[in-house]
Amino acid sequence: MVTSSDKENLLSHKGLAIWMTGYSGSGKSTLAYQLERRLHEEGILTKVLDGDILRLGINKDLGFSMEDRTENIRRTAELTKQLVSCGVVVICSLITPTNELRRLAENIIGNQHFILYHIATPLTVCEQRDVKGHYAKARSGEIKEFTGISNPFETPTNAIYSIDTSELSIEKSVDIMFDDLFPLLAI
Repeated sequence: MVTSSDKENLLSHKGLAIWMTGYSGSGKSTLAYQLERRLHEEGILTKVLDGDILRLGINKDLGFSMEDRTENIRRTAELTKQLVSCGVVVICSLITPTNELRRLAENIIGNQHFILYHIATPLTVCEQRDVKGHYAKARSGEIKEFTGISNPFETPTNAIYSIDTSELSIEKSVDIMFDDLFPLLAI
C-alpha cells in the first residue's frame, strides 16, 4: 500500500490544510488564490477549495440553515482530508461561522494537518466592500440567515493566526502567511 508519507516524499513536502474563516468580503478567497500562486511558485502542489465554488458543485444542494452549513463544512473537510493524505496543501476559504464548525473541520482533517487562519477584517469594512451585494440584500431582508447580519459569527478560539485585510495589503498578508506556513511543509 502506498502511504501518505510515500506521497509526501514524492512531492517533497507535507500535506496540510489551511482553513480560512471570516466574514463574506473579508478577503479569504483573494488571499487563498494569491497564497496558492506563491506556494505553486515554490513547487508546492496546492488546491483551493472556495466555499462559493463548492456551492456551485459538490454542495449545490445545500442552503444556509445550520444543518446545511454543518453538512457544507463536513463535506469540505472530508474532501480536504483526502487531498491532504495525498500530500496536497489544501487552502480552504469558507466563512465557517462557529467554533463548533471549525472544530468539526479540524477533527475530520486531524489537528496535525490543520492550520486555522482568522481573516479578521471588521464587519463594517466587509459590508463597505459588499462585492457580491449580499450585505445590502441581507439588511433589506431579501437574504435570510446571513452571517454577520441575521446569523452570528463567533470569533475563533482556536485560530493560530489572524490577519486583517483592512490593515494589511493582500501582498503583505500573503508574505506573512507564506512565512508562517512554508517551514511546516518541510519533510
